[in-house]
Formats: sequence, structure tokens, C-alpha cells
Amino acid sequence: MRNWRVLIALILSVCMLLGPIKISFSAEKVEIGEYYNLSDYEKLTGKKITKFNEAPQLAELVKQGKLPPVEQRLPKNPLVVTPYEEIGEYGGTWRRTWSGLSDSAGPYKLCSEHLVMFNKDGTKILPNVAESWKVSRDAKVYTFKLREGIKWSDGTPLTTEDVMFWYEDILLNKELTPTVPTWLVAGGKPCKIEKIDTYSFRVTFEEPSPLFLISIGKMGGGHTFFAPKHYLKQFHPKYTAKERLDELVKKEGLQNWYQLFSNKNDFLQNPELPVIYPWRATTPHTVTLQIMERNPYYWKIDPAGNQLPYIDRITHMLLQSGETAVLKAIAGEVDMQERGLALADYTLLMENRTKGNYRVLRWPQGTGASPAILLNQNVKDPVLRKIFEDRRFRIALSLAINREELNQLFYLGLGEPRQASIISGAPFYDAEWEKAYAEYDPKKANEYLNRMGLTKRDKDGFRLRPDGKTLAITIEYSGDRPYMEVIKKYWENIGIKVALKPLERSLYVTRARAGEIEVGVWGFDRNVAILSDPGHLLGTVAEAPWAPLYGTWYTTGGKGGEEPKGDIRKIYELWDKVKATGDEKQRNRYFKEIINLHKRNIWMIGLVGEVPQLIVVKNNFRNIPDGLLWDDNIRSPKNARPEQFFFKK
Repeated sequence: MRNWRVLIALILSVCMLLGPIKISFSAEKVEIGEYYNLSDYEKLTGKKITKFNEAPQLAELVKQGKLPPVEQRLPKNPLVVTPYEEIGEYGGTWRRTWSGLSDSAGPYKLCSEHLVMFNKDGTKILPNVAESWKVSRDAKVYTFKLREGIKWSDGTPLTTEDVMFWYEDILLNKELTPTVPTWLVAGGKPCKIEKIDTYSFRVTFEEPSPLFLISIGKMGGGHTFFAPKHYLKQFHPKYTAKERLDELVKKEGLQNWYQLFSNKNDFLQNPELPVIYPWRATTPHTVTLQIMERNPYYWKIDPAGNQLPYIDRITHMLLQSGETAVLKAIAGEVDMQERGLALADYTLLMENRTKGNYRVLRWPQGTGASPAILLNQNVKDPVLRKIFEDRRFRIALSLAINREELNQLFYLGLGEPRQASIISGAPFYDAEWEKAYAEYDPKKANEYLNRMGLTKRDKDGFRLRPDGKTLAITIEYSGDRPYMEVIKKYWENIGIKVALKPLERSLYVTRARAGEIEVGVWGFDRNVAILSDPGHLLGTVAEAPWAPLYGTWYTTGGKGGEEPKGDIRKIYELWDKVKATGDEKQRNRYFKEIINLHKRNIWMIGLVGEVPQLIVVKNNFRNIPDGLLWDDNIRSPKNARPEQFFFKK
């Protein structure tokens, strides 16, 4: 399994994602679990889909005259979803758990629809709401064609009017969007969007933006690039009188119109909001049992012409105090659940499979280190900073860690002892980086420290800093991290005094962002489709403070933080080239140089990675693959195509 993933990684590193001149999506054969325009699917298979079918509950509404026929509810060129196992059956309620609105990512990742989507492993861009697109040679101009005939869940057609409403009245409205997201900016200016016709629009950048499609795959979900103008305009001052808006704001107990608009534009907070998702919320998020019902206007089908989704509804049980997703699964009260499950639950879940009538799947997480230990290169103590900046010190700390022991003690032997590096099976995987200074060799670790001149010891046997003080570091972290006591032991065995300081998460993030943490702890996740989210490699992830002030300097254009130097400065220069380079091969070479800098410097010290995400699945719940990559960049579990899940009778 692992060797196969490594081979795929090497192949994919050569043929990444998208070239500078790309016209739509093309494929030579049909793969399972992917998206195809109906026209493309018919060409690939030589089969014509001439008849469309629908769920019995929708067929009954058609008979009653409450819905138009399915042929009129589907677009001209529906998107075909190829099922993982077989053509499914209609019906059933999918039971899940959640913690309320703070856990909104759970329902959202089941439903999110982007303009274009990643394929299941994040290596290609597929059509979705846009059935085709063109990219100019200089990667400045992108022309999209919406799928003609897609309708919002209330039956209103989705057109470029919805695109322009999103662009002009949401993105460019300072009260709704104070800062335009960086992935929509090039050359210091936001992109420009213009309508071509009812279903086509053009996006233009000031400078080349060759990663734009990749960014859409990661961040362009929800009502991004389109929003239901016919509904939302009643909450916008451009279209509704101030007196009326003030009345609505007061009625909702809010302070401003933009708060009202944001709430109304959230499908979990506002069940009335028209959506293009496979399911739409029908209850407010405040209830004990949140319900999402099938969208009768959903625009995807299976290869037999059956309108998706197969499942009638999804319910989210609100977990009460002391309840957990694990306990609900064991009791047989969930049908498919991944959120709220941790590796520590594995044994308990496996022991109760018969009782709960479920199976346990394991999806390799796109996490190269779970966690990584991060030495702050901006640490305030000047003596400690000089020590932290010396790569020999970081290498010594890495060599002092017994990763195999950690894997057995805390990961049930299910992870991979490895350096903080991109996972195998993902583009840009580097076998040398994975192994770099990851062996357990305390003797060599001591040699590195001695060569730094840290040879003197205090009365307790700890090494002394150049200023004569004991070499002591404080590791701060949030959450339950029992392995930190073992890390403390490893590092004290080579003469470094360690203090552990657990913090509440918000305090940890605040201190990390301000550069006040000496050593932080966070996972090196989001390895899949990493060009869409390279923050860990740039040091710009707030929770992962290996270069917080340098990261701030970069993200603010030099207006904040601290100006970087040396190899860290090179990383930012290289990433600027990656963002602006249309030639795919050259772009990948620049990105590989960033990887080489990390491989040499080990700014992130990994422990164990590629830990599986556990998924509990009822035995009659089908079309769910095992072993699929799990990563937030590809919106897992959306990459498993939940719209084609079904209950087998």
C-alpha cells in the first residue's frame, strides 16, 4: 500500500494539476468516485443517458403538481458522479452527531459545492458548477461557463446575475468583506469579474495568477463566485430601503445590516436560504436534532440517470454534556461518522463492531506530522534565538526522539515514524525529507550540541548557554498531548532542561501569533494539494509558530512583524515566484527549492505522521471507499462524494 502511494507521488509530482493554457477538463477513461460532464461521460463510455429518474418522494410531488418533472429540474448538461461500489438505492435518514454551530464544518463539508472541484486525491481540477473554463497564456484571464440550467433549491435558475451580485455586492462591499482574500488578489489588486452572457463570466487579474483554479478547489466553496441574488438582495442596502433593513435588524436582535446579511447567507443559521447543495437545512441550528432534507433541484446524476442524492435526509444529533460520537456509534445510533473520532478510540470501536453493527474504515490523513514541534525563530530571548537559529540545535533535538517508541505508545502502531514532511502519495512527496534526521540517535544528537560549544553543564547535568545560564526551554501547547512528557524526557537526556506548559487554545493561538512562545506544538496537516494552502511551509499558520513574526511580515507586505533573513527570506522569494509562474515545470522547480530548504533546516520537527482518520460506517451504508486520502484541502469527506452514499436494503 505504502510503496504504491510513493510511486503515485513520484508520478504526480511530474504532472501537477494545471498548466498555463487549460481548456476545461479532459479525461481518457472513467474513474470511480469522480465528476464528469454528461456530454464527456457519454463520449468516454459510448453510452447515452436518455432517461432521468428521481426519488419516490419527489416523484410523488411531481404527481401532485408541486414540483416540475425531473427533466426540467436538471441542467442541460448534468454532472455525472461515478459511484464507488454500485448504483445506489433511494431512501433513508443518515444519522450523525455534532456539537452545534461551532461544529458547522461537519455538515458544510458534506454539502459544499465549488465552481470547480478537486478530484478525490487533489491532483486534478474537475468541472462542477462551471462545466468548462479557459485560461489565457499569461494566466491573467479566466473565462468560466456555468452549467446551464442549475437551479437554486427554490427552483430559481443560477446565472451570472448571481455571480455579479456576489462580486459587486458582497466581495467588494467593505462592510461585508473588509479585506479581499489573498487568493483573489494579484499585483496588489483584487481580481475583476465581468459578465459575458447569461452563463459565462470572465475573471481578470492585474498580474499572472496561475494557482487560481487550485485555490478555488480549496477555498472557493459555499456561496463563493455566486450567491442567490433573488433572495439575499432583500437584506442588502443597495436593493432595500434603510427603514426596512433597520426594522429587520431590530427584529433579529442585531446591530448592523451586514450582521443580518451574513446570518441570512448561512444555510445552517437560515433554513430559508436557497442553496445548490445536495441537502438543504430545514431546521435552525439551535434545535437538538438538526435536519437537512434532499434538494429537489440538485444537479448531479449517477451513470444510470438517477438524480442524486440517494439519501432522503441527514440528521445531526446535538451532543449533550458527557456524550461523545464514540458512545453514539457503539450504541448503533450513527450511520456514518468521522468528526469527533480520534485514534485513541480505535480499540474501543473495534471491540464493539458487532454490537453497533458497523465497520471501521481508516483513511490516511494528509498530515505529515501529528504533531510537529516548532522552535520559534523569532523567540524574544536573544541568546535562545541564536541557539534556535543554529540548524545543528534543531537537528540534535530531532535525533534525540525515539519515533518508533512514540508510535507504539501513543498511536497504536498505526502511524508512520517520520520527519515533518509531505505525506507519501501526495505531489511533492520527498523520501529524503521524510527520513531527514528522523532516526533515533542520541549519541549523534549530543555530538551536534557539543560542536555548537554547548559543552558545559550545571549542577543538575543540564547544558549551559553561552551566557552561563542553564539551557532551558518551555514548550507550550493546547489540547491533550500525553506524549509531551516523553519528549521532555528525550530532550533532558541530552542535557536540555524542558518545561511543559499546556494552554487553553485561544490563549495558545494568541501567544503563538505574537511570537511569545519559545517552542510550540501543532500538526503539519493539509499536505494534499499543498499548492492551494502552503501556510505551514511559509510559517504563516498562527497555531504553528516556527516563524510567526516573519510570517506576519510576509502576509502584511512588510507592514508588520519582523523582516526575515537567510533561508527563510529565500522561502518567501521562491513562493512569490511560484505564485507568478505560468510554466508548470518551472513552478514546480521553485516549489521543490522550498522543500529543499525545509529538508536542510528542519524548522518543523516531526514525530509521527500519516495517522489514519477513523470512520464508523454502518454495515448497510454503502458506496464509501476505504483508504481514501483525508485532507481539509480537498474538503474531506466531500472527496468521497456523499451525494452517492446510500443504504443497501
